[in-house]
Amino acid sequence: MNNNSNNRFSTGVDGLDEVLMGGLLPGHTYLLRGGPGTGKTTLGLQFLAAGVSQGEKALYITLEESEASLRKNASRLGLNVEGVEFLDLSPDPEYFSKVESYDIFSPAEVERSPATSAITEAVERIKPARVFIDPLTQFRYLSTDVFQFRKQVLSFLRFLSQQGATVLFSSESSPSLPDEDLQFMADGIIKLDLDEYGRTLTVQKHRGSDFVAGSHCVRLDIGGITVYPKLVPAAYGLKFSPLILSSGLPELDKMLCGGLEHGTVTFISGPSGVGKSTLGMQFIQQAASQGERSVLFSFDEEVGILMRRCESVGIKASEMVEKGMLKLEKIGPLRFTPDEFARWVRREVEEQQTRVVMLDSVSGYRLSMRGRDLVAQLHALTKYLQNMGVVVLLAVEIAHLTGDFRVTDYDISYLADNIVFLRYLEIDGQMKKAIGVLKKRLSDFEKTLREFETTQNGIQIGHPLVNLRGILTGTPSWVHNQPNP
Repeated sequence: MNNNSNNRFSTGVDGLDEVLMGGLLPGHTYLLRGGPGTGKTTLGLQFLAAGVSQGEKALYITLEESEASLRKNASRLGLNVEGVEFLDLSPDPEYFSKVESYDIFSPAEVERSPATSAITEAVERIKPARVFIDPLTQFRYLSTDVFQFRKQVLSFLRFLSQQGATVLFSSESSPSLPDEDLQFMADGIIKLDLDEYGRTLTVQKHRGSDFVAGSHCVRLDIGGITVYPKLVPAAYGLKFSPLILSSGLPELDKMLCGGLEHGTVTFISGPSGVGKSTLGMQFIQQAASQGERSVLFSFDEEVGILMRRCESVGIKASEMVEKGMLKLEKIGPLRFTPDEFARWVRREVEEQQTRVVMLDSVSGYRLSMRGRDLVAQLHALTKYLQNMGVVVLLAVEIAHLTGDFRVTDYDISYLADNIVFLRYLEIDGQMKKAIGVLKKRLSDFEKTLREFETTQNGIQIGHPLVNLRGILTGTPSWVHNQPNP
């Protein structure tokens, strides 16, 4: 058998081996649970096709759907099952017009049962390394009672294991006929679900091995099932130097006591149109000048518009993209699940050595949650990036232009190591902008605010606004009617 280096069988499902800590254990039996349409048959086909691709013998025992139908469905999904052997025990078209029944075997009557004889002959002839039974619960209707069914299934699974097979079998459970008995018999349990938020997979049991607990997002598409493992930040880490990313703006670097440290999360907070994306791109431009790659995920603005706006203020976005120092990605609403997006970010960091990641914006990211918990998902993603030594920039949009000061409209402030905020000001009938630093976990920072302006020559930051009071209210006033120097 061509097992992997950990002496395990790959499931053939992208992402599932990671959840199973390497794959399935040889000689074990695994129950595949799930309602209709959740992808049980597709996963079974991928499991068998993976074995054939590694030179193993694979056997599909079908008790419900015909071999012709299974092969046709596999072809539509782009799955190559050419080398998979099928044992078709499903009812034939003449069953309805004839008085027939399938006999289920007991250990003492193995030789006398037609179904048993067919299975035994196929297993001994093929000597499969992998067997998929779909669905095993079909045997329940052929047994005289629950006790008989349990004994027969245990005997059947042990027979397959003794023949050297790793077995995956599906179940069809209902309130009247639950599958708890099969759950106890199996060495492992994989559960597939489908609800209004999409498809998920959960490993409920993996005897003799650890696994990644929790619900993992699943996509069923051409090519079969793909699993997107839930991001567990503690499982990832990278030794990195405590470097500081400068903004390239002397006044802002002074406010931040040098810049932003690697392995920190920075909120760039402010209302719509105040300059959050532009400020983030300023840091990205400086990272590119130091040879560090960045990626910006835009949930709100089209990439073309973002690039043109950057060029209009002197930020060479197109040049950075051409040199491979920047990747701009537009993420549409509801296009990805949180786990899919997290896996994309992981690939950028682990495979492309990305050192700066910006999400623009948190409000847009929230739309991709499909009803899931924003705080939990954003917490996992940012903590992972911190562990990998990435500079994380989050554009946090505030709903109100003026009024009482707020950092964010969501309960996520605790995630921030650094908070840079932008505000609109009304001064003497003119609309102005101000920038300030509210928090910096790893160093001191300047406590005053400065005027912030974007021009065709780039971002301009003025002197500290020391003669203004009430800046955070949005309607400041001069002290003693003296203008700011």
